[in-house]
Amino acid sequence: MVTIPTVTLNDGSEFAALGLGTYNLRGAEGVDAIVAAVDSGYRVIDTAVNYENEAEVGEAVRRTGIRDQLIVTTKVPGRDHGFDETVRSAQGSLQRLGLEKIDLYLIHWPNPSVGKYVETFRAMIALRDEGQVGSVGVSNFTEPMLARLIDETGVTPAVNQVEMHPYFPQAALRAFHTERGIRTESWSPLARRTELLAEQVVTDIAAAHEVTPTQVVLRWHVQLGSTPIPKSADPQRQRENADVFGFSLTDAEVAALSGLERGRLWDGDPDTHEEM
Repeated sequence: MVTIPTVTLNDGSEFAALGLGTYNLRGAEGVDAIVAAVDSGYRVIDTAVNYENEAEVGEAVRRTGIRDQLIVTTKVPGRDHGFDETVRSAQGSLQRLGLEKIDLYLIHWPNPSVGKYVETFRAMIALRDEGQVGSVGVSNFTEPMLARLIDETGVTPAVNQVEMHPYFPQAALRAFHTERGIRTESWSPLARRTELLAEQVVTDIAAAHEVTPTQVVLRWHVQLGSTPIPKSADPQRQRENADVFGFSLTDAEVAALSGLERGRLWDGDPDTHEEM
């Protein structure tokens, strides 16, 4: 089993330096995959209403027998924005998960044309204060959106989960996060369905450290202070993904990987892209 280090969020909660994405992990095979990941050392499990697998995540959590060690994340979908709507959405998530508490609750997308993400965050804060939610955060928020949330609610999100990989290193946003004490979390950390892992700079660094290209990229995230959440249903791949804490990249190697920047890959600009 790999020991994944933890970091402390701005609300004092512990969070892992690497977690498990569960998008498309469904059914009995999905449950088995999540259990295998926990057995390998994962402690952060990321899901969402729109992934349609909260029931599987909850079943896997119960099967592990270590609920108190796990950080279960789920997300408010766009169709549930608004104060009362968010409270109802959280109750639905808790019911599907079969858990008494959501450890980390995120707004999935800001959906600025709807204009309700501040109300949504206020509801999440109320749920936190009632003990139904642990930490509150967001996903796919820009610096101005984060600043507005902080200014209007007085609460700084604990986490902002965003697209991040060497093709899109998010330097400006990460600097804002550091300034405000927000933990960066990376979705699609390996830029799947692209040639990232075959890039010469990636394979050269992997050879130099005698690790895989995947491990190089995930280590890059860790050293930049972000929690990547790679998804895999294969136990061997899960262990490989988590085994990135026994080596370090040089500053030059980190910079070389960041130098692959080309921008967003999936047209997910939070100012225009919206999901319900």
